[in-house]
Amino acid sequence: MDSTIESDPRCIHARAITTGAAKANRAVLNNLITLYSKSDLRSHAVQVFRSIPSPNVVSFTALTSAFSNSPLSLHHFIAMLRHPSRILPNGHTLTSLLKTCASLPAFSFGVQLHSVAFKLGFASEPFTASALVSLYFKNWLSDDAKKVFDEMSVRDEVCFSSMIVGFAQNSKPIDALSCFVEMRRSGVGSTMVSVSGALRAASDMAMFEQCRIIHGHAMATGLNLNVVVGSALIDGYGKCGIVGNARGVFDELEMELNIVGWNAMMAGHAQQGEHNNVMELFDLMEGRGMVPDEYSFLAILTAFYNAGLVEETEMWFKRMTEEYSLEPCLEHYTCLVGVLGKAARIEEAEKVASTMPFKPDAALWRVLLSKCAYHANMDIAWRMSDKLLEINPMDDSAYVILANAYASAGRQEEVREVWKRMKDKKVRKEGGKSWIEAQGEVHVFLAGDRRHERTDEIYAKLEELMEEIEKLGYVPVWTEMLHEVEENEKKKALWYHSEKLALAFGLLNGAAPPGKALRIVKNLRICRDCHEAFKYISRLVEREIIVRDVNRYHRFLNGICNCGDQW
Repeated sequence: MDSTIESDPRCIHARAITTGAAKANRAVLNNLITLYSKSDLRSHAVQVFRSIPSPNVVSFTALTSAFSNSPLSLHHFIAMLRHPSRILPNGHTLTSLLKTCASLPAFSFGVQLHSVAFKLGFASEPFTASALVSLYFKNWLSDDAKKVFDEMSVRDEVCFSSMIVGFAQNSKPIDALSCFVEMRRSGVGSTMVSVSGALRAASDMAMFEQCRIIHGHAMATGLNLNVVVGSALIDGYGKCGIVGNARGVFDELEMELNIVGWNAMMAGHAQQGEHNNVMELFDLMEGRGMVPDEYSFLAILTAFYNAGLVEETEMWFKRMTEEYSLEPCLEHYTCLVGVLGKAARIEEAEKVASTMPFKPDAALWRVLLSKCAYHANMDIAWRMSDKLLEINPMDDSAYVILANAYASAGRQEEVREVWKRMKDKKVRKEGGKSWIEAQGEVHVFLAGDRRHERTDEIYAKLEELMEEIEKLGYVPVWTEMLHEVEENEKKKALWYHSEKLALAFGLLNGAAPPGKALRIVKNLRICRDCHEAFKYISRLVEREIIVRDVNRYHRFLNGICNCGDQW
């Protein structure tokens, strides 16, 4: 018999009718509901359900599951509660419904399901609890998710995976990695979900050593050959700025990787502005018969933008729409606006931002404001600052970048005006925070930080560095934040920025072997003085220094940065 006919639920249903099984056996009908739910004939599942004389909880669970991710699932659940037989849900029913609430979204309904699960004793069961964890994480309620996790009776691979991925997705990478460690100490086995989630957390913090440790664990468990884990490794190493390691994983899994893995590899090269490598991969990908998607083109545009290649960015933006029939997203437009701004085509960049089919977000206006500041186009800079403040009146970058632009142009009166306006609006500048990984441990520094146990050594090392680079020709770059500070205090205020403290500690503590790059991550845009100082320090110590700030990667080597002093 044709296998297609054999697997058609209608054929199985017809055979059940002719043999009498569909009339006498509720279990058969329940199975038919499940079979229909897995096909394109879900409406037939309802018809089968209605033919059951006395449906039980399995019948209703099959029906609600048939319409998962649809409001109809919740509708059928209400019908179950109202059924004359007073049928109560089981753990499978609640798990399916909670997943539906997370996907719709229907958070308030999910909270009520949590109450039901608690009263019936299912809230601490692994599958139901894991679904609750996912629901709370989906709604950015990590504390509630953690509470559910803490109350679980048994924590298996699914529970830990839900927590690790949830923390990573909720921008809590340290919690995600701590949960991964707890999972390993508890003797719970790793899965591709937990390992890829931990790698995502490590990559968000650019924690290279953690990526290496997790990579080693993946090799020990055989998960390194899994496509999902492999793609996460490529992404992790790429976001740590270690593209060579990412390429090693990519070359090992090249024939098995799908478009996600290829895009991750292209994105790693793109972050460094290595457009030739990106285009080489793109051509190879197409040669393998893979169809590029919007993320493939985002990697291409990012690479050309970071390399400052305007014509190439414009050409590939056009090819994306005309030859590949892909609609650009906001991120693609941001690359185009950024590269036009970098080329001093500010008015054209503003026109693109104002006429694109998306409402510009703060990131796009911030990019354009930065380009205005670099090229001292103060008329448009004012407008871009106002655009940022329309989105968020407390956005400190709208004032800081604008004031820096006036400071660079030597217009101190306007600097004071912007600074006064910021103070009048009671807007506070976000504190700079930088971190560096040393021997598997992350060390975080704030501006002027004196909490570290080696503070005296760090400050002494930093003062030594600053004095030495002054001999090489370094001149401090004052910022608008220091215009009211006494001259003799300005220098030290600049010296003790968080990234400089992190660098001094890294050099003291051996954060990387001699000859290897020092890697620092910063939560804000690196300031011009630190950028200038790092160029000189890279000459002084004869080391490559990599800084990942909120905008991009900066690779300092022999007194030069790969950003071309524009970021």
